[in-house]
Amino acid sequence: MAQRAHAAIVAVDWGTTSLRIWLMDDAGAVIAERRTAEGMETVGPLGFEGVLRARLADIGADASRGCPVVMCGMVGARQGWREAAYVDIPVDLARIADSAIAVPCGGMDVRIVPGLCRRDPRRPDVMRGEETQLLGMLADGQPSSGLVVMPGTHSKWVTLARGTVTDFRTVMTGEIYALLCRHSVLRHTIAGHHDVTPSADFADGVRAGLDEPARVLASVFAVRAGGLLFGRAGREAAAWLSGLLIGAEVGAALAPAADAEVTILGAGALAGLYGHAIAAAGRGARIRDGEAAARTGLREAARRLWPALPVKSAR
Repeated sequence: MAQRAHAAIVAVDWGTTSLRIWLMDDAGAVIAERRTAEGMETVGPLGFEGVLRARLADIGADASRGCPVVMCGMVGARQGWREAAYVDIPVDLARIADSAIAVPCGGMDVRIVPGLCRRDPRRPDVMRGEETQLLGMLADGQPSSGLVVMPGTHSKWVTLARGTVTDFRTVMTGEIYALLCRHSVLRHTIAGHHDVTPSADFADGVRAGLDEPARVLASVFAVRAGGLLFGRAGREAAAWLSGLLIGAEVGAALAPAADAEVTILGAGALAGLYGHAIAAAGRGARIRDGEAAARTGLREAARRLWPALPVKSAR
């Protein structure tokens, strides 16, 4: 009962394949949390509202009694619960919650934070969920200008200027790596060894990608040829391929931003691999936890959406 009495908001990061819910107090501390695989694509017969109510019950949160719910991610996609229209860049991150939408939910006050878009026919791009992580990163006192990379299946490279997203680019390195490993001729060489850790083979691949990022497709077949001619296979081949693709991505992204501070917003092994690649390019980068940033960003969005709530800022 004491926990429920101090609850201020429910923060929800609802992605394509996963759901994360945090019950927070007025200082932004997590009282309770729930994680499931009930993402946008797998909500099942309960539907979005049914899943939300069930998981709130799991953590003892009665959102129908005045504890509002703020959500981000694919829950606001066209295929999600309700579409939260993209906000065009450039956009001040501190104001993205102004475009949040309300979701009718039987007595609960539920809002979805929108994603961002680059509405350029020559290079269109979109993001959902990452904008909230960026908001949280800034609220935690990180530099408001520079280059931010958010590693993942579809990595995001974001240009910030005094808290405003001025540009971003999505790079499908993670998905391309998975497709090559599992469904291309390279699968015979890699033989199921998909997980990569920093190694000499990874570093060699990074260097190859950095040296000629524009020729990365011409280099990929070297994985197969190297297995046939020199016996490079399994983990060695996977590490080199991962390094090649990440190196090419990093080289292309850093080239036009020679003086920008670089932040890696992520966690785990993948963030470390990007850190190694950026260092190999002769640049430094700080690593900040992406999940913690998402929680903070949701809290900051809640402060803007419900100014009367006793939710404190990190600043």
